[in-house]
Amino acid sequence: MEFVEPIYTKLTECQDCYKCLRQCPVKAIKIHEGHACIEPDLCIMCGHCVQVCPVGAKMVRSDLERAKMLLKIKPKVFVSLAPSYVTEFDNLSSTQIIQGLKQLGFHGVSETALGAQELSATVTDKMAKGERKIYISSACPTVVELIKKYHPDCAPYVTDMHSPVLVHTKLLRQEYGQDIGIVFIGPCISKKAEADLYGEQLNIALTFEELRQWWQDMNITPEELHLDPAETFVPYAAEEGAMYPIDGGMVAGVKANCTINDIQYMSFSGIDNIQKVLMDLDKIPLQSPLFIELLACEGGCVNGPKTSTQGKTTAKRYKILQETDYAEAHFPRKPSVDASTQWQIEPITRKHHDESEIRNALARIGKHCKQDELNCGGCGYDSCRECAVAMIEGRAEPSMCVSYMRQLAHKKAAALLRTIPSGVVIVGEDLRIVECNRRFSDIMGSNNVLAYDAKPGMEGAYLSKVVPFHKMFSSVLSTGIESVEKDVKLNTAILNVTVFTIEPHRIVGGIIRDITEPAVQKERIIKKAKQVIEQNLSTVQQIAYLLGENAAESEVILNSIVNSFSVEPAAKPEE
Repeated sequence: MEFVEPIYTKLTECQDCYKCLRQCPVKAIKIHEGHACIEPDLCIMCGHCVQVCPVGAKMVRSDLERAKMLLKIKPKVFVSLAPSYVTEFDNLSSTQIIQGLKQLGFHGVSETALGAQELSATVTDKMAKGERKIYISSACPTVVELIKKYHPDCAPYVTDMHSPVLVHTKLLRQEYGQDIGIVFIGPCISKKAEADLYGEQLNIALTFEELRQWWQDMNITPEELHLDPAETFVPYAAEEGAMYPIDGGMVAGVKANCTINDIQYMSFSGIDNIQKVLMDLDKIPLQSPLFIELLACEGGCVNGPKTSTQGKTTAKRYKILQETDYAEAHFPRKPSVDASTQWQIEPITRKHHDESEIRNALARIGKHCKQDELNCGGCGYDSCRECAVAMIEGRAEPSMCVSYMRQLAHKKAAALLRTIPSGVVIVGEDLRIVECNRRFSDIMGSNNVLAYDAKPGMEGAYLSKVVPFHKMFSSVLSTGIESVEKDVKLNTAILNVTVFTIEPHRIVGGIIRDITEPAVQKERIIKKAKQVIEQNLSTVQQIAYLLGENAAESEVILNSIVNSFSVEPAAKPEE
């Protein structure tokens, strides 16, 4: 079976809107034949494209079947439940959630927040040793990917520790054995990437959405389950680690553990905010160690990409704080598992393109000078030059440029108007000319030719002052009918006028031909001759049908007469 990335595009649904590209903070989208596809090597798994796609073409891989198979293979499978379950299932108690998961076949349910507590304890130990001046939390895997790929200069500041879920898996395997299965359930898509990379520790990652689907498929309604105090998290309930899904939650946990007074703490959430922080980090005149908590989702994991509701951050934050309970006597904590890891820095290397390459690419989208570069962002990139670079690298197409495609369409229409042998005029709802070709002004008379030469297209001219049959246009505008055709006498010429609707009640077009011209007369004669031939053929076919029908009936009657007279009398029997 072909491996599917955690986020992928359903090509048949992609509508060429480029909204995912506009919203992607690292432009990890490649446009190919009008479809927006994710480039895994560039993606940081923030899931923003999934959230903003207006038609649902950006899909998250379902791992439900794999989770069901794991339950059959492993004798014991545990759930690592993200602490944001508190706001995601605010209508359920923890005991109802645990019972609902056990009914699916899980042996036990544990809080990922336990791993978060281990992480906080390990961080405080490192800061106590004074190894560095800046510590960036490694709790959010999307942030870690962002820094590794796009801000490698800041990578040495990231604490060399796993994320809370991977630390939690170590804790669970230490407690229940290495052969257990572990399934993470939460709001985060990047956890699926972690499960792909660290499959021996975290077997599968599911989203809250997948959990709801699983319950629905199994006809399990957790709301109807009775409250059972005996159903609790294993091996014990989390404390301060439960604050991790809100921004500032890890800072609170680290502060509670830390006995150093001169450490400064900061927390930021949202990719755009984080990028600004990382760009200014080297400009801070540090006098004491600085710990920075960074979360990719604005407001924290409570607004993760696969939460059922976005926003309501204040209410969610309040709920988390209300539900978190911890005893100060437990601080400072001592780490019970090894949370350390070694990060492989994988910076995205961008090929340098010289100015001539970029100018050639810009010319392909009609940008021949600086004034042509509108930087409107319609293509999804912040500037025309960025789009040009993406075109050079095969990640963008000329058709993405809205202004270029509009200009191209206008040029095609203008060329058609210039070369068409008939007079063409387009009129707005106020009966003013939107555009016309020179042939139209020629047919309408010398005064109109002068007007056209003075202002090609005669835009804004009143139609009533140009043509005497303007009522045909106003009639089509008012009625909205598809088209009307009429021969009109103008001076010594006879004009064939066809007025048709372009936009009902708003814009109509007119095609005018001088049928007294030899070429047009010949065309009309040929057209009339063809009509006569078609009518004659139809008449002949009807006559042939009737004659054939009559002949058949006559044949039947004559045959019956012949048969009746040709029958010989029966022979008499011998005596």
